[in-house]
Amino acid sequence: GASNWQYNYITRENMKNSLTLAKDEVKAKIAAGEPYVIRMKLPRDHEVRFEDTIRGWVSVNTNNMDDKVLFKGDGMPTYHLANIVDDHLMEISHVIRGEEWLPSAPLHVLLYEAFGWESPIFAHLPLLLKPDGPGKLSKRDGDRLGFPVFPIDWKNDETQETASGYRETGFYPGAFINMLALLGWNPGTEQEVFSLQELIEAFDLGSVSKSGAKFDFEKGKWFNQVYLRGMSEEKLASALKTELNSRGLHCDEKHLGTVAMMMSERATFPKDLVTEGLFLFERPSTYDEKTLTKKWSADSPKMMEDISSRFLALVTFDAASIESCFKGYLTEKELGFGKVGPSFRLAVTGKGMGPSMFTICEVLGKEEVLARISLAIEKLK
Repeated sequence: GASNWQYNYITRENMKNSLTLAKDEVKAKIAAGEPYVIRMKLPRDHEVRFEDTIRGWVSVNTNNMDDKVLFKGDGMPTYHLANIVDDHLMEISHVIRGEEWLPSAPLHVLLYEAFGWESPIFAHLPLLLKPDGPGKLSKRDGDRLGFPVFPIDWKNDETQETASGYRETGFYPGAFINMLALLGWNPGTEQEVFSLQELIEAFDLGSVSKSGAKFDFEKGKWFNQVYLRGMSEEKLASALKTELNSRGLHCDEKHLGTVAMMMSERATFPKDLVTEGLFLFERPSTYDEKTLTKKWSADSPKMMEDISSRFLALVTFDAASIESCFKGYLTEKELGFGKVGPSFRLAVTGKGMGPSMFTICEVLGKEEVLARISLAIEKLK
């Protein structure tokens, strides 16, 4: 069909060009200002061979290639030419790009030869595929499935279209690189989590798979979780402080580390350090329905009052003292933890589950805990 037509070693003989026209005629046409393009005249029946780090030896016969335009009618170089000159001048050693560029590689190799320049090392990467079907990953897939496809936030100034980035979503660079490295490559061992230094030592471009890798955002989140949980208390505290400041919330400096460590168990992104532990910074405005129905009984207000008066008498209000006071009350009243624990958590946090209540109470402080208990008794009558 017409779409398969190529400007090549056969068809060039039937076209008006500098090969079929007399030299004077060509000069006259140029002088008259007729538009023209400059093409690469490919040698006939020549095997172009080059080694691709991922795909091995690639061989293409020039009879299956076309005479590509190098300079357009307006005198501007085409991508193919500009790319080669640019890479040569920048002393690029490795050209690592998507497999959609593989068909252009033989032309690029011929251009390097024509200039008498040394070719860089080529590696054509497999594509990232949709998580849920055939075909390559696109921005639309990200929009549809709710994940970013760009490293950083991006905005098209002309259309005002925006796209979220991994950085702004809360991914750590190390986790992001770890996720990318394992798309189409594996170390040949069971290891999945790598520090940047370990990746530098283990990664080998030659062992990248030739076939595309399905993108898995959930796996990416898992990497981020692992990175976040592996951070020092100091780093987590600093991340928490940043998140709190951006929301106009406050936490006592001395508790930042404790809170950050406690919340990191439930967090995937830095923002989760706050959202998962919002009850530490704001009094509950609602109470978990399920816990309320199942665990808050007619006896609950009285039990909460009893606990309050015991807490009031405590001289030191730290997790250990709170725990022994609470357990002392259970023993004295011959009550099981299941009878009092859930309603106590509900009264103080509004939640049905979460981290250790004794640590939570220490962080909140005596005054706040007592205020929350009386608020719950009032609201949950």
